[in-house]
Amino acid sequence: MNVRQGSSHNPWLNRFAWFTAACTLLLICSGGMVTSKNAGLAVPDWPTTFGYNMFLFPASKWVGGILFEHTHRLIASTVGLLTVLLAFSLWRVERRRWVRNLGFVAVGAVILQGVLGGLRVTLLEAQIGIFHACLAQAFFGLLVFIALVTSRFWSRGAGDAALRRAAIITTALIYFQLVLGAAMRHQHRDLSITDFPTAYGRWLPDTSAAAIARINAARDAIGLSDVSAGQIWLQMVHRFGAVLVAVGAATFFALAHRAPDAALRKLSIAWLFGIAVQISLGAWTIWSNKAADIATAHVAVGATMFAIGVIACALSWYSGRTAWVPRANKIPAHSVVG
Repeated sequence: MNVRQGSSHNPWLNRFAWFTAACTLLLICSGGMVTSKNAGLAVPDWPTTFGYNMFLFPASKWVGGILFEHTHRLIASTVGLLTVLLAFSLWRVERRRWVRNLGFVAVGAVILQGVLGGLRVTLLEAQIGIFHACLAQAFFGLLVFIALVTSRFWSRGAGDAALRRAAIITTALIYFQLVLGAAMRHQHRDLSITDFPTAYGRWLPDTSAAAIARINAARDAIGLSDVSAGQIWLQMVHRFGAVLVAVGAATFFALAHRAPDAALRKLSIAWLFGIAVQISLGAWTIWSNKAADIATAHVAVGATMFAIGVIACALSWYSGRTAWVPRANKIPAHSVVG
């Protein structure tokens, strides 16, 4: 395998990239709390906050749902600034053009994300909120990838074709799960199915017109909103998707433990454990009647599992390419050692 010095490793740049990604995860958690608290329209104007400059809004008025929505806006502004600084740092420090371009893509994504957030408020369209949530997850994955490729871990991957397929399919399934979750959250309704692991006492729910009428009569008796067959099956697809994700993570775990790379084996353990935690949080969300803190934890762990998937895809795909050269044995940029 050829070993080349593709770029001088800058630890401070890498730390800043991971910090930006961590702040983005905090932003996703904040957005999840806003949705769980139904506080998305607590502030009716944008980009101002009740007519104030966003950054000058009096702290004494940060109460109720306003606290969650205004804090979300401030965190989003911070992430936007960090992303611009990251792109500038990549442009100044990073030698690989494709990595520098990723920084510019991140800036474009965070601008679009801010615009979508504003349009969700001004146009009062729930569908925009779904796109807003899905882009947030993709943006987070992009930042994690930037952090990975600016780290020394980027040269560690050594996966085979089967491992790569397992990583890519499982990560795609996780993202699909995040999309389904966003669609359910942005309906701003009560739980479509109130029991788990069954669905209204059955493994496959009866969604005939007569059954829906009985279900809604029972829901009305306990003060829950009516539900449609489509909403019930949306949650069922989410449950089936969780099973597929668990199978994918278990497959990746089994394949990674046959691979020579210790990093992939450790990553597979973390991924499988995290998926188990995520499924448990999904069940707890239902058992707690969608308690805001549990639902938000479910969103946060889901985003983290997607990030691990991005890393798994990158490391299992990456094999035999540009590797970092130890500082003590640095090879000139023009040299290639066979």
